[in-house]
Amino acid sequence: MSMNITGIRVPDSKMAREATTFIRDTESDLLFHHSSRVYYWAALAGQQRGLTVDQELLYVGCMFHDIGLTHEHCSCDKRFEVDGANAARAFLEGYGVKPADIDKVWTAIALHTTPGIPEFMAPEIALVTAGVEMDVLGIGYDNFSDAEINVVTDLHPRPAAFKEEIIQAFYDGIKHKKQTTFGNVKADVIQDKEPAFSPLNFCSVIRQSRWKG
Repeated sequence: MSMNITGIRVPDSKMAREATTFIRDTESDLLFHHSSRVYYWAALAGQQRGLTVDQELLYVGCMFHDIGLTHEHCSCDKRFEVDGANAARAFLEGYGVKPADIDKVWTAIALHTTPGIPEFMAPEIALVTAGVEMDVLGIGYDNFSDAEINVVTDLHPRPAAFKEEIIQAFYDGIKHKKQTTFGNVKADVIQDKEPAFSPLNFCSVIRQSRWKG
């Protein structure tokens, strides 16, 4: 089943169908439904912004963005975002996708936890991050109608405890390679010079988002 609101639906192609099956068979229910919602938020955001988007590339980017958190696709030494990007690359290569398009998907996944950069890049890259930010942090929540939110969450349910469950899923996927979580060095510089500086905390932003639960 696929949502069809304002023309948004999962691409009807062999690659998209097999991407769905691949992710469904690999990820937990939590991550599968999260990734599916990310696609709808991303596609709707692209529509709102008047962007021309390759929906197949966008779909694969959204569906694979968290696969690096799974045991099957998790390395011991790379960021989980890179693990996911590499898994998507291997998948797309099997369908003869052009290298430039594979690079778009790879970059979209690799940068989806790096705010402030993807929004200035190709639509497929920008929108994967936009979809993730909507589903996890509630960024852009007011840009979606109640009807759109209800249709998406009816199709791919968002658990009442999603905020805590997704934080736990992130932790479980990266706790064995803490060295890969080195983040935005600029915040460290500010905190070094201004000890009272308190950077935004990702988990706090999740818990304070517009989403219930």
